[in-house]
Parts: sequence; C-alpha cells; structure tokens
Amino acid sequence: MSKKKGTRCERELFHMLYDKNFFPVRAAGSGSTPIPNPDIIAGKDGRVLAIECKSLKRDNKFFMEKEIIDLKLFSKKFGAEPWLAIKFNNKGWFFINPKYLSKTKSGNFYMNIKLAKEKGIDFKEFIKRKL
Repeated sequence: MSKKKGTRCERELFHMLYDKNFFPVRAAGSGSTPIPNPDIIAGKDGRVLAIECKSLKRDNKFFMEKEIIDLKLFSKKFGAEPWLAIKFNNKGWFFINPKYLSKTKSGNFYMNIKLAKEKGIDFKEFIKRKL
C-alpha cells in the first residue's frame, strides 16, 4: 500500500469513527518508530480502541510478527482493544481481532478475504461490539 493510500485509508476511518461519536486520534509516525503505536486510537464511553489500518488491492495480506506483537503490546499497556481494520478494494471494511489471524511457517501472520468474512465484522457491528 502506498503511503498516500494508507493515509487516505486512516483518514476515512478516522472520520467514520468521529461520525459515530468516538474520539479518534491518528498516531503520528505509526510504524516508523521502534515504539509500539497503532495508526488510530479511539475512545467512547470508556471503550478504547487501538487500530492498525490497511487498505488492500489484493484479497490477502501478510503481517510481520513484530507488527502484530506491537499492536497487542500497545493495547495491553494502554488498556485498549486491539483491532485490524482492513479495507479490501470493492469489498469494504472488515475489522478483525489479531488473535484470528493465521500464522505462517516463518512466524508471520496472514489474512485473506475468506478469513475476514468468517472472523471479521463490519463497521456497524464494530462500533457496537466489545472484544
């Protein structure tokens, strides 16, 4: 995903959350520092979300093991729910808990559209649901 497309994806989700009365914050430099920090942190009525955003042209995505470990670590220390927000081209947004990702033989993680449909939830359910 290009930096420009990734930024557009994050901004879109930021506004979607804001429109549903969440208070979202985009984390500056997420992914460019060794300190774990997600793309978006959002809160509403005591619920705190740590969200890593991805926008995909293809129907699958590999995640480095460190990326998922960092999301979980940040979430635990911050008291947030860890989420991956994946926007598949022409298929919309899917929100998935990282615990549902498949692990590859090399130790990285994998997600595809089939898994997103089976284990993920749409935005409407995401904003209502707790982990």
